Amino acid sequence: MVELDAAQMSPVLNRLRRAQGQLAAVTRMIEEGRDCADVVTQLSAVSKAVDRAGFAIISSGLEQCFRSENSEVDRQRLEKLFLSLA
Repeated sequence: MVELDAAQMSPVLNRLRRAQGQLAAVTRMIEEGRDCADVVTQLSAVSKAVDRAGFAIISSGLEQCFRSENSEVDRQRLEKLFLSLA
C-alpha cells in the first residue's frame, strides 16, 4: 500500500469536504423543491470539485503508486486511470 503525501493531500481533502457539503445542499434543495437551474448549478459545482480532487490525487501520487509496485509505468494503465475521471 502506498501512502500519498499528507501535505499534498490536505488541499484535496478540503476540496472533498467542501464537495460533500455542496452535495448535502443539493439534496436539501431538491427536498425543498428549489428551482431546477439552481440545483443543476450546485450539482455542477460538486462534480467539478470531485473531478479536480481526482486529478490532484492522480497528479501527486500515481507515479509513486506505480513505482512502489516495483514495476515500470504502464502507459495504457495510466491512460485508463485518467479516462476513468473523464
